Amino acid sequence: MLYFAYGSNLNHAQMKKRCKDSLFLKKINLKNFRLTFRSRRGWADIEPKRKSIVTGALFEITKTDEKKLDIIENYPILYKKYYFKYYGKKVMTYTMVKKTSFNYPPEKYLKIIKCGYKDCGLNQKFLKQALLP
Repeated sequence: MLYFAYGSNLNHAQMKKRCKDSLFLKKINLKNFRLTFRSRRGWADIEPKRKSIVTGALFEITKTDEKKLDIIENYPILYKKYYFKYYGKKVMTYTMVKKTSFNYPPEKYLKIIKCGYKDCGLNQKFLKQALLP
């Protein structure tokens, strides 16, 4: 199955640790959404926003990987699944259930995401924009 990562799962080392069978395919943009950070812990989330994009990565994952991610992402309590089409193929990602206000992410978490942006060849300007309250 196809999985869209936009936060700490962009980090290839972390993704391999979490989902050993995962395969990074390529970087892609999710249109009409924006990246933000929320919850008590300042974790990454996406929300609909016209004329905005979320830059991220497309991974191939197995059913076993998906089950592991469900546990890590605290599905369905903290995150729910969101599906979209990418060139006719179904892609799964996670989005937060409760849309709390912006909360700046902890440095350690942000460092993991920044490394993921490098791993996937993503433009960090999108991350910098998301960090503005």
